[in-house]
Amino acid sequence: MEERKGFGSNFGFLMAAVGSAVGLGNIWGFPYKMGANGGFTFLLVYIFLGVTCGFIVMISELAMGRKTGKGAVEAYKIVSKKFKWMGWLGIASAFFILFFYCALGGYCIKYVVLNVGDLFNAGFGSNVFAETAAANGTSTGAEAWSALIANPTEAIIYGLIFVALTMLIVLGGVGGGIEKVCSIGMPALFVALMICIVRSCTLPGAVDGLKYMFIPGWAVANGVIEKSPNLFQVFATAGGQMFFSLSLGMGAMITYGSYLDKKENIQKNGLLIVIMDSIVAFMAALCVLPGRFALDPNGDLGGPGLLFVTMQNVFSRMGSIGPLFGILFYLLVVFAAVSSSISLLEVIVAHFVDKARDAGKGDKRKAYTLIATAAVSLGCVLVCADAMGTSNFSPADLLGITEPKAWAADWLDFWDCISEGIMMPLGALLMTFMVAYEIGPEFVKNEVEQCGNKFSMYKFYRFCIKYVTPLGLLLVLYGQIKSFFF
Repeated sequence: MEERKGFGSNFGFLMAAVGSAVGLGNIWGFPYKMGANGGFTFLLVYIFLGVTCGFIVMISELAMGRKTGKGAVEAYKIVSKKFKWMGWLGIASAFFILFFYCALGGYCIKYVVLNVGDLFNAGFGSNVFAETAAANGTSTGAEAWSALIANPTEAIIYGLIFVALTMLIVLGGVGGGIEKVCSIGMPALFVALMICIVRSCTLPGAVDGLKYMFIPGWAVANGVIEKSPNLFQVFATAGGQMFFSLSLGMGAMITYGSYLDKKENIQKNGLLIVIMDSIVAFMAALCVLPGRFALDPNGDLGGPGLLFVTMQNVFSRMGSIGPLFGILFYLLVVFAAVSSSISLLEVIVAHFVDKARDAGKGDKRKAYTLIATAAVSLGCVLVCADAMGTSNFSPADLLGITEPKAWAADWLDFWDCISEGIMMPLGALLMTFMVAYEIGPEFVKNEVEQCGNKFSMYKFYRFCIKYVTPLGLLLVLYGQIKSFFF
């Protein structure tokens, strides 16, 4: 039987796992949610939930993956009788997330091209921007976004470019593709964020962005948001952001854990992943919000509008140096998206590659990567063609819903609702029940303590996995269902 190759070093694994956790949610979700939910109070709640829920689920999934040496589907089949079907939930989640993630990644690549064109006074290569470019050498974010949405063909092309980029990395395997890219890309992302933070925080008026982040009640007092959130809303929002930011409940950490060497310390790695992901989210807020308040005080604070309208306005108003920061910023966003998309695609590919290897058919990574990529491409095309709900074939249109809720507004929100809104928190919740009440916390303890490693936080882990984490995940699941359907 052909050997199953894993990560070449713990650093490579750590960068890949952090890359999986760091994604678009860190860049556009965390900044707005932190300010709109009490600023520094939200950050403290986020850290608390990261330790009591995120860390607990993280090391459980890593331990399960390393213990079995298999991807999500086979890992659940091996360790559980009652929850053996759960791995398929993770694979389905990964598929559905990739549908819209690749579309958004394609938009980010387009914005790199736009800023490169602006840098060389190319008018962005589009008639839509020609008049504006001629007037001031830049384009506004609203014009760029409207033009992209109005041209589904272009959006599809860039979305498929992102799909192809993800495919090429996964084709290289765990060591030759994923580890190599993340070992270089993640440190580069930190450096790029630091550069953008320095520039953003030194802009005139940037102090309002810092007040929005750190002073509870400032956003309400200054009319940025309508009313202060209650404590339940803060916990639900922080829990949702923490959970999805860490790539939990979709099989990614089980899959990456299956490639982890027995001598590596799961407790230490799990804690480092949670800490580093939180640091990147916080850095993203320092990068985005001061610039928004300084140069586009009326711009969007969350969602695609923040990333593709407000931030482009910020760079356009920086003068001649703006395109350089635009290129740097959107490149780091592209990498944040790619580092997550490759982990999602690997969840799918690893299952079928393992099955082929176990059946003595050799490593079929190339074939299964191409098949999975083809399926993802179809979903990506659907999301791009829908043009954020401006087409006549959105879920609401097809179902005849005249006043659609968030889940039916467009195909992006539809896939987001199914995967991140329901499948991921439900999968993690059921996994905690499985560990706590079927296979037992000792299962994780025994795997963590391989090769002489100590599980010094075991008592804390056991208490959380039985009582605290399930309650937190129930809160997250309730908050997601409420936001999408009510």
